[in-house]
Amino acid sequence: MLLEDMLLDFGCEVVGPAARLSKALEMAESESFVVAILDVNVAGEPIYPVAEAIVRRGLPLVFSTGYGGAGIREPFRDRPVVQKPFSQQDLKRTLIAAIAAAG
Repeated sequence: MLLEDMLLDFGCEVVGPAARLSKALEMAESESFVVAILDVNVAGEPIYPVAEAIVRRGLPLVFSTGYGGAGIREPFRDRPVVQKPFSQQDLKRTLIAAIAAAG
């Protein structure tokens, strides 16, 4: 919920969250969004099928993890990561960079 509050403070419209991988995958394939923020694990399941769906759509994504970039699997290691716990400024900077790189 803290993440959602930060995004709302930025003026973002929030789609989600998804508490289950199946719901996240459905959203990744059908929802309209500018950038996705993906926790590396959703209810104990790795998020990579969702990341693959987002990449297929050509949309930017940011991973959120407590393990930093080293905790991201190939071929996603080149994607932006915001390491937990993160500040509002870190999140904003990472989102802006992800969107700019995709554009």
